[in-house]
Amino acid sequence: QVQLVESGGGLVQAGDSLRLSCADSRRTFSNYAMGWFRQAPGKERELVAAISNGFSTYYADSVKGRFTISRDNAKNTVYLQMNSLKPEDTAVYYCAGRSGPVIAVPSIGYPYWGQGTQVTVSS
Repeated sequence: QVQLVESGGGLVQAGDSLRLSCADSRRTFSNYAMGWFRQAPGKERELVAAISNGFSTYYADSVKGRFTISRDNAKNTVYLQMNSLKPEDTAVYYCAGRSGPVIAVPSIGYPYWGQGTQVTVSS
């Protein structure tokens, strides 16, 4: 059983920061690429940030400079530091994992998913 569990979401004001965490139960966590996706009501699920097993990173243009993805293989955890949050960042944020070197792929390319954590940014 593969289990990814997100945490750290909540209700914040514009300009605030949040740190999302995703715990992965897989013993081979360090061999997988991990990504953060988000989906707002009525919108497509989009890749926000991703990090490879070699620690290379990808960021969507909408969050570049504000969000930082990182991972701690000793803790089987991937993080998303979200700074300068905007109301348009409001969405359910999902942690996802995949095997392979390519990280900038759509959601269909990530077979392992968490249940999501809600991030709401008020204006």
